[in-house]
Amino acid sequence: MASNQAAPARVAIVTGGGTGIGRAAAQALLGGGWKVAVAGRRPEPLAEVAGQAPEQAIAVPTDVSDPASVEALFQETVKAFGRVDLLFNNAGMGLGAAPLEDIAVADWKRVVDTNLNGMFYGIQQAFRVMKSQDPMGGRIINNGSISAHAPRPHSIAYTATKHAVTGLTKAASLDGRRYNIAVGQIDIGNAMTDLAARMAKGVPQANGEIAVEPLMDVKIVGESILYMANLPLEANVLFHTVMATKMPFVGRG
Repeated sequence: MASNQAAPARVAIVTGGGTGIGRAAAQALLGGGWKVAVAGRRPEPLAEVAGQAPEQAIAVPTDVSDPASVEALFQETVKAFGRVDLLFNNAGMGLGAAPLEDIAVADWKRVVDTNLNGMFYGIQQAFRVMKSQDPMGGRIINNGSISAHAPRPHSIAYTATKHAVTGLTKAASLDGRRYNIAVGQIDIGNAMTDLAARMAKGVPQANGEIAVEPLMDVKIVGESILYMANLPLEANVLFHTVMATKMPFVGRG
């Protein structure tokens, strides 16, 4: 006789979850029945997202550039929900457009600490938890970017770190096999967030012109994350690109 007992809810961590893409991902996961630890630097937006589903979500203020803070995030999630089935490794930052020769070393290091080192700390903690839980395994989705493939003008720090995220994804995907950990990457182009709103007013192009670029609803990104997250662990989307259809990417620059 089939059991009427519902399967336990799966557990996700979303970094950078208070705003933008992270917020959309957290909301999509919550809507899909997941339990979610919403992590980020500012407590107020985290509490706002978690408050939308208080039985399913917790807010965990986290600085991804601090390995101790990332470790504490995973510990608090396991304490609250018992395990971690998904990490959406999303938190990131960029600098204002500037010639590379004018970038301060401190600013360069700040981007590397968040976009590259922070991603690694998340992957490392996810591996430690996922390989030791029962049942073993889980999924990691790294937020790359269209910039993981092609740069925008005056974006060397962001572009370099996003290219490096692709290396993290490939290496972690390989190393995760023995632990039933699936690792993939989502590369997003022109989702409507506060950070991307400037594109509707015009941004520099490779030929020096300023052009308005099309944008897509950020909820589409959340739906993409939910699709990747809901796959059985026997399957993995290694790289997924979701972008505004008419944004400049595959054409000549």
